[in-house]
Amino acid sequence: MKYIRCENPGLGGFTFCHFLWNVENTFTDPLSVFIQVRREMVTYWEKGLLILFAVSCIECFTEDEIPDEWALLDVVQGQIGAGNYSYLRLNHEGRIILEMTSLRGNADIYVSDSTLNPNFDDYELQSTTCGLDVVIVPADFRRPVGIGIYGHPFYLDSEFEIKVYYDRTIQEDPFAEASYDPERMEASRKPQTPAAQDASQEEESVLRTILIGILKIVLEILF
Repeated sequence: MKYIRCENPGLGGFTFCHFLWNVENTFTDPLSVFIQVRREMVTYWEKGLLILFAVSCIECFTEDEIPDEWALLDVVQGQIGAGNYSYLRLNHEGRIILEMTSLRGNADIYVSDSTLNPNFDDYELQSTTCGLDVVIVPADFRRPVGIGIYGHPFYLDSEFEIKVYYDRTIQEDPFAEASYDPERMEASRKPQTPAAQDASQEEESVLRTILIGILKIVLEILF
C-alpha cells in the first residue's frame, strides 16, 4: 500500500490524490482516500496520547517529594551484569534512607548489618520493585552496613543510581552505645525481617510496580 501526500489541501488536493491512486489501481473513489488518511491520523494521535499518558504516569510515580528533614549525603552510580552482585558499605551513623533508581535494566537492593555481602538468601532489608527502590536503614543497625546490588537476569546489564539521605528528625541518644545489647536488638528486629518499611511505602511500591508493568505492556503492543 502506498501513501501519497497531497500538495494542495482542500478539494483540489483530493482530486490530485484521486488521480494518482487510480493509476495505482488501489482506490477508485476520492472518499476512500480521505477515509484512509483520516484513519491513519487518528491512529497516530491515539499513539501520541498514550505515550504522553505513560510518560506522565511514570514521572508521577518515580519522582517522590523528598522531605526537608532528609539531608543528601552521597550519590553513587554503577553498573551490574545480569545475575551478578555489586557490594557497598555504609558507615554513616543514624537513620539512613537509600533511594535507588534503575537508570537502565532493573537492579534490586539488599541490606544487612550481619554480613557485608547480603544477597536474596541472606539479608535484613530489601527492595525488589521494577521502579524506585527505597530502603530505610534504622539507626540501631551495626556499622558498617552491607549493601548488595543485584542485576536482574532478564537484562544483560543494569545501570543504577543510589541517593543516600540522612534523616535529621531522629535524635541520636548519647547513651545508646552504652546500653547496646546485640542479642536483644537482634531478637526484636528479626520478626520484622525482611521488610522494615512503612505500610504506606509498601503500598506505593506495589502500585508503582503494577502501573509501570501495565504501561510497558501497552507500549510493547503499540510498537
